[in-house]
Amino acid sequence: MTTRPQTCPKCQGPMEEGIVLDKSHYGMPTPPEWLEGKPEISFWSGMKTKGHDRHRVMTFRCERCGYLESYAELDPI
Repeated sequence: MTTRPQTCPKCQGPMEEGIVLDKSHYGMPTPPEWLEGKPEISFWSGMKTKGHDRHRVMTFRCERCGYLESYAELDPI
């Protein structure tokens, strides 16, 4: 689980948790993920992911100025 930043590093406003939606799986919304290593193109799936650690990404938004800050969760998926 990701530790919630309490205040915005830009304006010190309150931060709220959310995600930046990824619609890459047949147009269906899926949570974003961080994939280790350089991108490798795959003809069938768009990008090779097998053998790479993947981590869910959580994004926090400042309620005052709208600044976004993202973190990859420590435990792989």
